Amino acid sequence: MPKVSEEYIEKKKDYIVDCTYKICLRKPVEMVTMTDLIQETGLSQGGIYRFYKNLDEILCDMIAGMRKNYNFIDRLEEITRHKEISFEETVNKVCGTLADAMEEHLLDIQKINFDLTVLAINEPERAAKIIEETKGKGNFDYLARVTMPLLLEAAKDKKLIPKAEPEAILRFLSASYVGIEMSCILSACYSKGLMHVDSNPRELFEVLAKSIILLFGGEVK
Repeated sequence: MPKVSEEYIEKKKDYIVDCTYKICLRKPVEMVTMTDLIQETGLSQGGIYRFYKNLDEILCDMIAGMRKNYNFIDRLEEITRHKEISFEETVNKVCGTLADAMEEHLLDIQKINFDLTVLAINEPERAAKIIEETKGKGNFDYLARVTMPLLLEAAKDKKLIPKAEPEAILRFLSASYVGIEMSCILSACYSKGLMHVDSNPRELFEVLAKSIILLFGGEVK
C-alpha cells in the first residue's frame, strides 16, 4: 500500500466502520457479508482489505465505537458514589438508568447488541474472539462488577432479610435484563414480538427494581 498519512487511514477506517454499522441496523450481524460492505462503501474487496484483515476486525472497531457512544458507566458510578441513599433508592436509580439507556438506543445499538447475543449462541468461538479483541470497557461487564458488591453489601444490612442468595439474585438480574432487552427489541422491530404485546422498557425495569427490592426484603411503594 502506498505510504499515506495516519489521518487518511483513520478516515477510511471510520468510513468502513460507519458503513458496517448502517448495514447492521438493517440486517442481523451474523448475516452481514463482505459483499454487503463492498456495496455499501463503494470500495473493492481489495480496497477494504487495505485497512482491515477481515470482517470480524471491522466488527471489533464497530463495537468499540458503540461502547463509547452507549456508555452508562459514568451514570452508574454517580449513583453508587452516594452512600447516603437507601438500598431501595439505589436499585430504583440503577434500573432507571438502564431504562434510559434502552429507550435512547432501542432501535440502533440495542438492536445490534441483541444480534451479537444471537451470534454468540450460534457461533460462540467467533463471538468470543470478536469481544476479546474489542477495545474499551463493556457496560455490562461493569454492571456485573458494580452490582455484585452492591447486593452483597445489602445482604449485610440487618434491616433486610434476603429471600434468596445474593449470587442467585444477580443471576436473576442478568437473565431478566436479557429478557427485557429481547422483548423490547422484538416489540419495536418486529411488530409486537413473540408474545404479541407491546413492551415498554421503563415499565419493565420498574417491575424489575421492585422484584430485586422485594427479594432482599426491602419495601416498595
